Amino acid sequence: ILTTLSKRLGLIVGILSLIAVASTSLTAQRYREVTVPAGTRIQVRVASSYSSAASHVEDRVEGAIVTNVRAGGVTALPEGTQITGVVSSVQRPGKVKGRGSIGLRFTDVVVDGERYPVSATYVRVAPATKKTDAEKIAIPAAGGAVVGAILGGKKGAATGAAVGGGAGTAVVLSTRGKDAAINGGSVIYVTLRRALTVRVPR
Repeated sequence: ILTTLSKRLGLIVGILSLIAVASTSLTAQRYREVTVPAGTRIQVRVASSYSSAASHVEDRVEGAIVTNVRAGGVTALPEGTQITGVVSSVQRPGKVKGRGSIGLRFTDVVVDGERYPVSATYVRVAPATKKTDAEKIAIPAAGGAVVGAILGGKKGAATGAAVGGGAGTAVVLSTRGKDAAINGGSVIYVTLRRALTVRVPR
């Protein structure tokens, strides 16, 4: 009896192995691999908003690829492909120098129901505030000069300008620069850091 059961078990295992081989062969016939090279820029529409003021490192990031990404003469990443990742860096702006910035790192894409690891990044830096800072200093200085001139002539104008400029400088030194922000629904260009190989229908 044991010998008969052993033979039957061996037969079942053999049949399952043949089915697995046939399935693998059919899959190989239906699909082929294509590689999207490193350095490729991909348009992604982010699902939510992220900023250096409110986001934190490791916050989840979700988006969808906006336009087809082609490789090897075929579409490797179709429009609408889901791409996910995390917030990789957050830098608040300084009060004296330094601009706000936020970085995103994408780690996964889902193509035809199959998930692939991906390495793609994006960094948004807030615009410089030098011109605005200069105006914050210059306008109070000009106003102080006018008042000083009315009250004390040239000497008063110089004193007023110094006092006004000092007040403007104090405002600049006590105010943070602009934060970096990525609005939900906006399109960003992410860059592949490593080549990405996916399977596509033949």
